[in-house]
Amino acid sequence: MPYWNSKGHDMDISAQMLIFATVVEQGSISAAARSMGQTPSAVSKQIGLLEDQAHYRLLNRTRTGVSPTQEGQEFYEKCKAMADKFKEAEAMIQNFDGIPRGVLRVASTVAFGKSQLIPALPEFMEEHPDVQVSLDLTDREIDLRSDGFDAAVCFAEQRKNPDMVVRRIMQSRRVLCASPKYIERSGTPSNFTELAEHNCLRVAGRSQRNAWNSIEPKSGEEFEATGSFEGNSTDVVFRAALAGIGIARLPLYMADRKFESGELVHVMPEYAPPSTDIVVMFADKRNLAPKTRAFVDYMVRRFRDTKDNQKT
Repeated sequence: MPYWNSKGHDMDISAQMLIFATVVEQGSISAAARSMGQTPSAVSKQIGLLEDQAHYRLLNRTRTGVSPTQEGQEFYEKCKAMADKFKEAEAMIQNFDGIPRGVLRVASTVAFGKSQLIPALPEFMEEHPDVQVSLDLTDREIDLRSDGFDAAVCFAEQRKNPDMVVRRIMQSRRVLCASPKYIERSGTPSNFTELAEHNCLRVAGRSQRNAWNSIEPKSGEEFEATGSFEGNSTDVVFRAALAGIGIARLPLYMADRKFESGELVHVMPEYAPPSTDIVVMFADKRNLAPKTRAFVDYMVRRFRDTKDNQKT
């Protein structure tokens, strides 16, 4: 059992050193507490006890987070070395019998996580009853090592670190869609020029997903989606399209059932933007934990034969 799951109120100094290393790496007590499944007050108490034993203040505390003092930085280097050894030993012990077990920390893009990953988890968890899943849905860029995740489900282009390994889950087609209410109010575009004049729903920020382009022969058309609404995730844009705010470009796996129910209309079905691969990303480790290997294998098996995967 990991040291931070201890139910006792008092920990030995080695456990407190491991907690201290996590707090420094996370930059705040609350973030460290979340990563360890503890309350901020419990973590703060252990840091206080450690400082009492060291007879030094180890952390500078501010409203925005914490940073090590000079003595704290020197102490952190020792703590980090011990934490690295601890993690190696913990992984080795978990790998001895090859049975997937322990907390599996997974990050996923919001839209895929809600519509595809969460519905797939019950089967995985039934197959591996000793695995507990901790899922974080986010569209921010993920660093597996520093963020403490075992695996991340994302678009292939989100892989920034060449040391990370990716396995393709499925190919994701993008389609244009709008609600019947919007079509009735604003009409249906028949080409790219007309499409650019419509209320095109954006993903917040300078996202490449706002560059709407086509791979139709002799086309090469592209424009920046503009309109009166933007959302911080594809899922938010999906909800806005259902509400009739404008035209959205969405993954087919999100829109196809709404096409069938009539809640969304397939706009310009001849439109063929570049597709993208959805992958599961994990660290390249020789002693890859059985829980991570089991999850990666399951995701590939689960989605390789999906309807969206068979379309180009």
